[in-house]
Amino acid sequence: MTVLDTRALGRATLARQLLLERADMPPLVAVAHLCGLQAQEPQEPFVGLWSRLRGFEPGSLDDLLVERRVVRTHLMRRTVHLVTADDTLAWRARHEAMLRQRVLGVPRTMAELTRAVADRWPTTAPRALGEMLVAALVPMAQMPPRGLWRTRAGVRNLPLATWLGRGIDPAAPDGSDPVGQVLVRRYLAAFGPAATADLRAWSGLAGLPAAVAATRAELIAFRDERGRELLDLPDAPRPDPGTPAPARFLPAFDNAILGYDDRTRVIDDAHRGLSVAGERAVLVDGRVAATWATEDDTVVVTPLRRLTRVERDEVAEEGRSVAAFLSDGASGRVRFAAM
Repeated sequence: MTVLDTRALGRATLARQLLLERADMPPLVAVAHLCGLQAQEPQEPFVGLWSRLRGFEPGSLDDLLVERRVVRTHLMRRTVHLVTADDTLAWRARHEAMLRQRVLGVPRTMAELTRAVADRWPTTAPRALGEMLVAALVPMAQMPPRGLWRTRAGVRNLPLATWLGRGIDPAAPDGSDPVGQVLVRRYLAAFGPAATADLRAWSGLAGLPAAVAATRAELIAFRDERGRELLDLPDAPRPDPGTPAPARFLPAFDNAILGYDDRTRVIDDAHRGLSVAGERAVLVDGRVAATWATEDDTVVVTPLRRLTRVERDEVAEEGRSVAAFLSDGASGRVRFAAM
């Protein structure tokens, strides 16, 4: 069985995640291809799409939200994701048991549940925590203006069926798992080659072995350097490991990092916690090599390793572009912080 090293897997991830080169793709198609974008920080998906799409305009994503073609909802890993309306309705029932179990693993009142998770979100008001728990139990959409460009707005939930005017697709009555099989194929198209543990880490679903088994005949297999079996779609892109990879600025909680159990294809184990903590990452030669933040009109880059002169120049150029994007076209600046 062919062994794919870390660099080969990284290049495949960049290609699937539209990070090897910006795509000429409408935002709706991109959101669908990426199986949604993690979006608990409402402005971050705009950066995620800007880094992936050529000529991305924030208003185009606003339109999708207002027109109810894209929805903010709790789904994979019980986190808020920006997902197409069609995928939300098709996938919600498959995630229902996981969403309920993570909230109701031990029977408690809503007040008890709120207190139980308060230490995880200490700055969040109890009422907001209660809304989050309700959204995990009842299929909800977070309504605009939440999630619109340059807009600060609280969470207002409405049942998905009411917001979208359509009911959630029911689970298969015969016990088959067609949605699970779709999730396997869609995940591999956006994240493969990948192990079943990676699929489980991305989705939060434990019960996908049957779906993997049902699709295995149409898949091909590799191994990584740790000996894990990796599955993939036969015709999906797997670029040459020597393919140049441009500098890219990722938003907080980007699934290009969080969408795997083994994240070493894009980030060193020593820095794994940065993505969970919500740090924005800079990819250099296809790997996380710095974090970034904004101070007024300046993008501040903090390297995680020593960058070469060529790498610093490339990061600075891309940083000025993201700074201009965030400041509506005004000239942006980049500053490198000390390591």
